[in-house]
Amino acid sequence: MIPAVVPCTDRALWDEHVDRFQGHPQQLWGWGETKAMHGWSVDRVLVNNGDNTIGCAQLLIRRLPFPFRALVYIPRGPMCSVEDAPAVLASLADHAAVRHRTVALSIEPDWDADSAFAGAVASAGFRATTNTVLIPRTLILDLTRTDDDLMAEMSKSTRANIRKAMRSDVEFRKVKNDSELEQVLAIYHDTAERAGFGIHEDQYYRDIFRNLGDGSPIIAAFDGEQMLAFVWLARSGSTAFELYGGVSAEGQKQRVNYGVKWAALQAMREDGCSRYDFNGLLNDGISDFKKQFAKHENMLLGTWEKPLSPFYPAYAQAMPLARRGLQQGRRLLKTAAGRVRPLIRKLRPGS
Repeated sequence: MIPAVVPCTDRALWDEHVDRFQGHPQQLWGWGETKAMHGWSVDRVLVNNGDNTIGCAQLLIRRLPFPFRALVYIPRGPMCSVEDAPAVLASLADHAAVRHRTVALSIEPDWDADSAFAGAVASAGFRATTNTVLIPRTLILDLTRTDDDLMAEMSKSTRANIRKAMRSDVEFRKVKNDSELEQVLAIYHDTAERAGFGIHEDQYYRDIFRNLGDGSPIIAAFDGEQMLAFVWLARSGSTAFELYGGVSAEGQKQRVNYGVKWAALQAMREDGCSRYDFNGLLNDGISDFKKQFAKHENMLLGTWEKPLSPFYPAYAQAMPLARRGLQQGRRLLKTAAGRVRPLIRKLRPGS
């Protein structure tokens, strides 16, 4: 029987499927809602084999200049078993090609690089690409381990800083309301300026906070009413995923960024998560801080694309930045599209 791809328009049912497949929080309904408010379209589909749902995926669609038409992207998906992966991947690719007329289906699954999924992805016609959005090299902690086991993996200075922070008068708890969210954003702006990285407009973060609700907890350190540091996460039933983090100048002096990270690990365990993903490791100071919390690293499968258009080679050459929504990438696409259009006109009957 050929699997059927059917839309899912019920939020509760969708999030139930994400949890059933132990899916990633970026596959939750609320994450898609946020992306839909900021330049993407969303298509949530179930892959059914008869009465049995064997997989699902939240597809994000970005419109592109003609003739490329669209890019379909699945962040940390699809969700399925190893056994069903070939059928699910093939069905999703067919759906993306017919429904969205996409130049390619791009996936960044929450699967280990050395797992059996790697063979299934390659055999389904996907090819590895460096057009990465979510960094595959990361650090994932097993939250089913005891506190002592987790601490044993950390550096000596990290353990000392955590214990010092937890003995202080600083309060570690979840952010409760919009006014506290504004403190988070103020600290994040300061952190981004000090560290030299770019951030979204404030409304994007407000939309995440509203659309994901309990699925996007923010753990913060408070000295009285003053916020000193925060860790912002997205979480599904099994996985906690760091989205953002920041610390004020005063928080740095008190090293509460260590304490708030530990508090986040504890809170996510209490919420039922079994894995904690630090969301990527680069060769920068932020990654050096993350690496103090374990002696290992994890490598996920990375970014894979299945070409679904004869114009894919032109797209692949011109578009390393497009899926990030950067203006430079869109200019490159428009240039490539302009080169391809005369060829299309020559091939049309009567031209």
